[in-house]
Amino acid sequence: MKAIVYRDSGGPEVLRLVDREVPIPGPGEVRVRVAVSGVNPTDWQARAGIAHPRGFPEITPHLDGAGVIDAAGAGVDSERVGQRVWVFMAAAGRPTGTAAEFSVVPADRAVPLPDTASFEIGASLGVPALTAHRALTVAEDGPRRLRPGALEGAVVLAAGGAGAVGHAVIQLARWAGATVVSTVSGPVKAQLATAAGAHHVVDYRIGDPAAAIRQVAPEGVDIIAEVALGANLALDLAVLRTRGTISTYANQGDKPVELNVLQNMVLNARLQFLVVYTAGPDVRVAAVEDVAAAVADGALPVGERHGLPLTRFPLDRTADAHRAVEGGAVGKVLVDLTS
Repeated sequence: MKAIVYRDSGGPEVLRLVDREVPIPGPGEVRVRVAVSGVNPTDWQARAGIAHPRGFPEITPHLDGAGVIDAAGAGVDSERVGQRVWVFMAAAGRPTGTAAEFSVVPADRAVPLPDTASFEIGASLGVPALTAHRALTVAEDGPRRLRPGALEGAVVLAAGGAGAVGHAVIQLARWAGATVVSTVSGPVKAQLATAAGAHHVVDYRIGDPAAAIRQVAPEGVDIIAEVALGANLALDLAVLRTRGTISTYANQGDKPVELNVLQNMVLNARLQFLVVYTAGPDVRVAAVEDVAAAVADGALPVGERHGLPLTRFPLDRTADAHRAVEGGAVGKVLVDLTS
């Protein structure tokens, strides 16, 4: 089979296209013939040695993907063979991700994908959708599970709604019944956030964004899904309601976070840092179930008309896909193994 591998940490140039034996699934595992592999910031960060120590002499990257199960190991229902699936955390703690024609993963990391959902949707779930679910289910006064109506009456602010996680936050929050506000950095991204389903979009570079958000939520925002905590914390605290939650999953721009302790105390604010990999198995199981339900409801479409432009590369240009993500490509970057 064709696969992308790297043996040393470094830039995209360390990625190589190689031929490898088709892997055999072990007990509790399935083998997926990968149709589309999703690329996340975590993937290039792992390759660069910034996140997740390597621990293996050779690694095939990428956590997320979608395809068809073509073999099942001992202890896995043989009827799963032929099932369309989306894959998450394929390369978490393992050397074999989805940047290959075949990927072996634990059976519970291959989630049934309805026939109504494309492989592009499946490969765009994983890290972004599970992160978004976590961001929306950690509030003190909020639900721990998502379903239609679970966030009825709540106001959610998706910072950076044109990004992959922000896009999933908008879609899941709207599916769960919230009023969704998104902050963006310009008219193009405003169009994408609106297409994703945001009820209100605020350009934070124009006028008084806090006043604009307060017009929508006079009592304050219940949950903020934050992508750039250092840059946005002042705005977040200006619009957060008492006992509100800031769920932060990144700090784009790397601006230092300056915390006004008294202001946060008075608000009884909850500042929740989150990452999918250490959230715990019960949290991940709940997130996978809820995301799967949202997919079945058609609530997580992708593509430019749905607010998430797709940039595709063939397998032999995976290095270029990494460069695109590392360079801040808007939308979702995919590696297409069907071309």
